[in-house]
Amino acid sequence: MFSWLGKQGGGRERGGAGSDVVQTVTGGLRDLYLRKLLPLEEHYRFHDFHSPALEEADFENKPMVLLVGQYSTGKTTFIRYLLEQDFPGMRIGPEPTTDSFIAVMYGDSEGNVPGNALVVDPKKPFRKLSRFGNAFLNRFMCSQLPNEVLKSISIIDSPGILSGEKQRISRGYDFCQVLQWFAERVDRIILLFDAHKLDISDEFSEAIKSFRGQDDKIRVVLNKADQVDTQQLMRVYGALMWSLGKVINTPEVLRVYIGSFWAHPLRNTENRRLFEAEAQDLFRDIQSLPQKAAVRKLNDLIKRARLAKVHAYIISYLKKEMPSVFGKENKKKELISRLPEIYIQLQREYHISAGDFPEVKKMQELLETCDFTKFHSLKPKLIEAVDNMLANKIASLMSLISQEESNMPTEMVHGGAFDGTMAGPFGHGYGEGVKEGADEDEWVVAKDKPAYDEIFYTLSPINGKISGISAKKEMVTSKLPNSVLGKIWKLADCDGDGMLDDEEFALAKHLIKIKLDGYELPGTLPSHLVPPSHRKPLQTAE
Repeated sequence: MFSWLGKQGGGRERGGAGSDVVQTVTGGLRDLYLRKLLPLEEHYRFHDFHSPALEEADFENKPMVLLVGQYSTGKTTFIRYLLEQDFPGMRIGPEPTTDSFIAVMYGDSEGNVPGNALVVDPKKPFRKLSRFGNAFLNRFMCSQLPNEVLKSISIIDSPGILSGEKQRISRGYDFCQVLQWFAERVDRIILLFDAHKLDISDEFSEAIKSFRGQDDKIRVVLNKADQVDTQQLMRVYGALMWSLGKVINTPEVLRVYIGSFWAHPLRNTENRRLFEAEAQDLFRDIQSLPQKAAVRKLNDLIKRARLAKVHAYIISYLKKEMPSVFGKENKKKELISRLPEIYIQLQREYHISAGDFPEVKKMQELLETCDFTKFHSLKPKLIEAVDNMLANKIASLMSLISQEESNMPTEMVHGGAFDGTMAGPFGHGYGEGVKEGADEDEWVVAKDKPAYDEIFYTLSPINGKISGISAKKEMVTSKLPNSVLGKIWKLADCDGDGMLDDEEFALAKHLIKIKLDGYELPGTLPSHLVPPSHRKPLQTAE
């Protein structure tokens, strides 16, 4: 329930106002948690039922991305693709190769840290994982390496999921509980699917259900999509959405990124442009994580506070209903069986949304082992402190976050595969749409100008120009809405005289073509599209 990132990789080294604001936001959140929320959690044993108490590392940690998928869907290869570098402990193959949780993080030198050592390191946000025991810790490690991408984010690789009962039993730890622990703390959960393996096994289904309440963090990647043709890809996409619809109970459609995320030639190139656009969108989503880190921290604190309040109401109600002397065990059984009714009663009494309550079945199981007589009655002061935090303190932190965003340069993930898509002729959209002809000496519109001139002279120009009315008659034949045509007119009328000469008219037709081809129009006219006769002469030294 917590995806924290206070100081980013580059943020620690950057001085000035922006750095001070990051420290203020992080410190403010930590202070609010310790003074306002933690007392409520401890008083009503929140940590025994839901999530362990937060520590310093939870506030200071970089954004984390969790990869989950069935075996051989390309999780480890995806990490290799992003980093453009092997990492310690990496194993890739068609068989189930990754049998451990691997936290891929930045380090000054390459090396592995085993799970038992990792959970006692106060600088890492994994100390609370010790409760899953040695069976898990022997299958958990941190892979550290000096990589530019890892200065901004950390990546969690998970074991490949198989179908059947055997694997669930042989793990020796509760796989879904571990996934839930990570899901509450990461910033992005990426579910990977193979275009040839769309079936969702029982364990994978349970794993996805363990992400309940974290729907906003989930993204789906349909990997190895270059191994099917366009017709097959449409069927695969439809089948994937149908399969996901049975597992993820949300009215919103999940964002699915389609592509082939490895550094090998595409087997089928007919969807190359689609794959490039999808990869660019996914990269942008991951790159934005450091920038959105403070908001994510705040959002998770609010979610945690709301759940802690509801938990306090539940525990205090159970305490109130318990008899003082006789019949305690029978009353306990009755209250556990009536928990759904108690939820409804508390919703009405305290005006709480049903979505804020924990899952009934899980809560009933946890209550079975509890002594209700040791629960505490409701303490209004603890509730008021959290209400005050949500109503007032959070608002002041939001203003600090806005200040941070205005004072600090935009934080982005750099390095690895991210740099290959940012600039140069292989950047996404290079030489397309408005960018076409940007690196050419000749005016890009010139090649089509003879055809545009024929239309221009049928519109009866006067003194080499046509009026707005004449231009409108031709421009509306494109069937574009007036709002778009109005923008094209403003861009094409370079001298602002309300008329178009032959070059301006040709430019207008070129911009119409760009829009009809599915590209966006620029806010201002790029210099390479300015008609030659309207370009300002270069100033030369005398």
